[in-house]
Amino acid sequence: MANFSIKKISKKFDITIENIASDKSISHRCAMFALFSDKTSYIKNYLTAEDTLNTLNIVEQLGAKIKRDGSSVEITPNSKLIEPEDVLDCGNSGTAMRLFCGLLASVDGAFVLSGDKYLRSRPMKRVADPLRAIKAQIDGRENGNKAPLFIRGEKNLEAFTYISPIDSAQVKSAMILAALRATNVSRYKESELTRDHTERMLKGMGAEIFTDDEGFINIKPLTSHLKALNMTVPADPSSGFFFALAAAINKGSRVVIKNASLNPTRIEAYIILQKMGAIVNFIEKENIYEPIGDIEIIGNELNGVEVSKNISWLIDELPALAIAMSLAKGKSLVKNAKELRVKESDRIKAVVDNLKLCGVNYTEFEDGYEIIGGNLKSAKIDSFGDHRIAMSFAIAGLVSSMEIEDVDCINASFPNFKEILDSLYN
Repeated sequence: MANFSIKKISKKFDITIENIASDKSISHRCAMFALFSDKTSYIKNYLTAEDTLNTLNIVEQLGAKIKRDGSSVEITPNSKLIEPEDVLDCGNSGTAMRLFCGLLASVDGAFVLSGDKYLRSRPMKRVADPLRAIKAQIDGRENGNKAPLFIRGEKNLEAFTYISPIDSAQVKSAMILAALRATNVSRYKESELTRDHTERMLKGMGAEIFTDDEGFINIKPLTSHLKALNMTVPADPSSGFFFALAAAINKGSRVVIKNASLNPTRIEAYIILQKMGAIVNFIEKENIYEPIGDIEIIGNELNGVEVSKNISWLIDELPALAIAMSLAKGKSLVKNAKELRVKESDRIKAVVDNLKLCGVNYTEFEDGYEIIGGNLKSAKIDSFGDHRIAMSFAIAGLVSSMEIEDVDCINASFPNFKEILDSLYN
């Protein structure tokens, strides 16, 4: 179990980052969605991290031929998906496990999805229950709530009209993937728009998906194969956000993140930094599957903020925002974020436990926390095996030295994080 120490930085920095990790959410989807075509998909800048490589391995186990040259990937599907001989290992990725539940629910065969000890402790009934309601056969520990999950694919899943009780892009994506092979048009509704990569990418491949006047996403079942993908995965704005935070908490410092997704459902955390006082500019360059461009962040004096809306758009960035809140003037409040309890760790507990070690005044709630801004003291931080906790407090080390315990989890999502962090000192 590796640790590393971060020393306080003693200067302003001005850096353009062109090697931010590729977008993990889009990389996972590229690998999976290629299975809906009968032609070879060509994907550039695929994220070569443990979790996304696990997804490629699963796609290969399902019969696709994979050719990989660094971050360039060719995926040639088999004429039909095959029943794998072994367990499908999702590593630490909830995205992979939940989306594969939807994808495999309508595929003839038996499939077992598992992952590391952290993933095996995460709740899966949020996906399993709505899928089982349309005749999918999914079981696992705690009546299908915990992995390993066993799926017996059903060829004729029922069409559905489903209003989701939780706003989750993973649940939505799983249901959309199942709907592509259902018996008729299916309808899905969420109270707040969550990340829409699935809808955008599948529509770009030719799927008939549209939102009606009642706010339901309508998904027509496929009558033929989809077009192959031919795309370059943009830089991950969630990964880039750690370095946006680095600039924001070091007044006068500047970071430019190149070629990132500018999807509105992915840049809300940058908008919050902007509301707190940081200077943030978005420069769009293209918009095919996704809007893509550069993000400029310049550090400035920060003030407290309330975060209670569009939570699903910034759920992953809330631990990093907690660092900005701890250094801002005044009080900050996060609420309506109970979903943080069931991420790679209980991120509410992980954030406040570590803030306590750093001498920050806070109040914990079931669905968030209040933070009194001021100073962060140096501390030894427990990552709880969660990459976002580890990286958030590593960035905090730029203003007050930190030692981060159990950093192996970072390699699963952002292999060159430490390399970029070290470059700020040059």
